[in-house]
Amino acid sequence: MAEMTKVCLDAMGGDNSPHEMVLGAVNAVKEKDNLFVYIVGPEDKLKDELSKYEYPEERIEIVHAPDEITTHDTPVNAIRQKRESSMVVGLKMVKEGKADGIVSAGNSGALLVGGQVLVGKLKGIERAPLAPIVPTVDGVCLLIDCGANVDAKPSNLVQFAKMGSIYMKYVVGVDNPRVGIVNIGVEEEKGNALVKETFPLLKACDDINFIGSIEAREFPYGAADVVVTEAFVGNVMLKLTEGLASGLFAMIKKSMTATPLSTLGAALVKPQLKKTLKTFDATEYGGAPLLGLNGLVVKIHGNATNKEVKNALFQVETFKEQDINGKIKDILLVDK
Repeated sequence: MAEMTKVCLDAMGGDNSPHEMVLGAVNAVKEKDNLFVYIVGPEDKLKDELSKYEYPEERIEIVHAPDEITTHDTPVNAIRQKRESSMVVGLKMVKEGKADGIVSAGNSGALLVGGQVLVGKLKGIERAPLAPIVPTVDGVCLLIDCGANVDAKPSNLVQFAKMGSIYMKYVVGVDNPRVGIVNIGVEEEKGNALVKETFPLLKACDDINFIGSIEAREFPYGAADVVVTEAFVGNVMLKLTEGLASGLFAMIKKSMTATPLSTLGAALVKPQLKKTLKTFDATEYGGAPLLGLNGLVVKIHGNATNKEVKNALFQVETFKEQDINGKIKDILLVDK
């Protein structure tokens, strides 16, 4: 049997806590024999939720944390002042080596700050990027960075590219992942100062498959497996993609039920449409990892359901089994 993976789950983060968090943990340990989950939050609430299910009780443990970080808390103050919160308690367990990673649907800013301050970066890592898996027409890609470092340097982006390549290869299973840098054109001479300085550095890297610049319009078509940018541009791309997809789906649904004839047609195409839409469900891959830390921090959506929670817990398991941090240390030549 593989070595046990221990994961902290912030049970009080997100809109659907603690019900969906607890159900996700229960389903995860039922499916994976080598997964142990610490559910962090108010003990009485979590006991009530767990009492609803049958599960291998020896692989779920409640860790009492009476406080909660809300979306209204400022990130730095939340981490400093709410030391009894489920998020901070979970992050400290990762820092102390009691858990291999943490999954949270809570305050994004607080989780990013807590990850870098409490869990801490690997030696030699300049910045820890947030890297969600984004569905594309041809599969998925990793958008790195999308929220953690709005002011990045060329050397940061080079590290992002290398860490992203490792993650896509060993966690997602993409052999020799293509790396592209977001630009306003495909020509090498185009771009702002950051892109122009970063491009030749990426081009000179022998340990990544750099394919050059890609434009934002190529992003949904899977032009690259690892899409490198700084967090301001990355976050705009991510939010625009999510908003546009949601808007298009709403328009399609409205048009397909506009008349009796279109409703009949909708019934005929519904099975294939559902199958197609499932390929654009990013929750199949878990959440957005914060890479380059001394343990894995995974941010899931604020409205995450139990399926996303379960897959994020599996994500930590794969991260450990594939020794992603060991591979990051090797390729970036940081001290072990």
